[in-house]
Amino acid sequence: MSETTYTELRERAATLDAVDPLAPQRKLFALDDGVYLDGNSLGALPLHVPARVQDVLTRQWGELRIRSWGESGWWTAPERIGDRIAPLVGAAAGQIVVGDSTSVNVFKAVVAATRLASLAGEGRDEILVDATTFPTDGYIAASAARLTGHRIVPVAPADVPGVLGDRTAAVLLNQVDFRTGRLHDLPGLTAAVHAAGAIAVWDLCHSAGALPVGLDEHGVDLAVGCTYKYLNGGPGSPAYLYVAERHQAAFDSPLPGWNSHVDPFGMTPDYAPADGSVRGRVGTPDIVSMLTLEAALDVWDGVSVDTVRAKSLALTDFFLECVEAYVPQGRVVSVTPAAHAERGSQVALRCAEAEAVMRRLIERGVVGDLRRPDVLRFGFTPLYVGFADAERAARVLAEVLEETQQA
Repeated sequence: MSETTYTELRERAATLDAVDPLAPQRKLFALDDGVYLDGNSLGALPLHVPARVQDVLTRQWGELRIRSWGESGWWTAPERIGDRIAPLVGAAAGQIVVGDSTSVNVFKAVVAATRLASLAGEGRDEILVDATTFPTDGYIAASAARLTGHRIVPVAPADVPGVLGDRTAAVLLNQVDFRTGRLHDLPGLTAAVHAAGAIAVWDLCHSAGALPVGLDEHGVDLAVGCTYKYLNGGPGSPAYLYVAERHQAAFDSPLPGWNSHVDPFGMTPDYAPADGSVRGRVGTPDIVSMLTLEAALDVWDGVSVDTVRAKSLALTDFFLECVEAYVPQGRVVSVTPAAHAERGSQVALRCAEAEAVMRRLIERGVVGDLRRPDVLRFGFTPLYVGFADAERAARVLAEVLEETQQA
């Protein structure tokens, strides 16, 4: 790499950062002088959150105690926070409930999807599952299939239209592949699922908060997602479940807990589901984590998801350009699609020495992560990652690869 190339890229990064409409958001987060590119696994801490959590602990719990279920709004938090997430995934209010883990919500959604499909008639005994999915989704779907008497059919997302048929009950897909960062065609695949008379369930863990999703616009039936990645809700923060309004009256949860009862404090032996998204609740919500998430969502006030998407694509384009300029040819290969229509908000690079390289990157202040055996992942969270970060990460990667080769 020539000194001229290095200078040009560094200067361009400074120019891009100077005109970045999201640059002011960076100061809202607790960041050090390194480069944090692992927000696709755990988002950075918004600076105001600790004080808000302290209030939950000392005043709401410590002073008000049981009164906080009403006076502090604890009881309605799952739906209230769901309504705050809704605009970030293109949903109208009243369709998202927050609580439980992603895995639990996948189970609810897949079983409920088979029950919704059965309302259209008998014979739908197959559940199509993304063959490249995050492992837990596959495990949960397989268990749901055993419990409901369905058969699991693993299929690559692009091949779904050719596999759909009159036996398909439900299809579970990830919008963004967790290894490669590939963005799948949610609108087109959802339309194909519906044309076959089946129910579409989408996992939004690697897309919500990074790009427009359009749940309502594209007619998605059910969706789940976590909140600790691009939504910055904190480690283990509660997940969410989206149930399209048109399905809520028939939504039959396989986990009918007392929180989703029409009269939860009646304590009756027979279950009668509440109306609306409340049907997605199960047991007592994790209030401390729930309200931590609610506070964290403040960083989204006034932020357009379209603006986030535009910066995400510009950041990943720039990072790939810097990698191409700095890294010797053949040392890494991008497995993330070059086409914007097929890219999420991460870049995955195949590298023969991936584990050692990532360890050294982290030692040098560039934090990404690893997917064994040979994939380096770099997540670009537009709210706090800048173009200078992208340039620095590529430059340090080149230095580390040179050191690794020499060793």
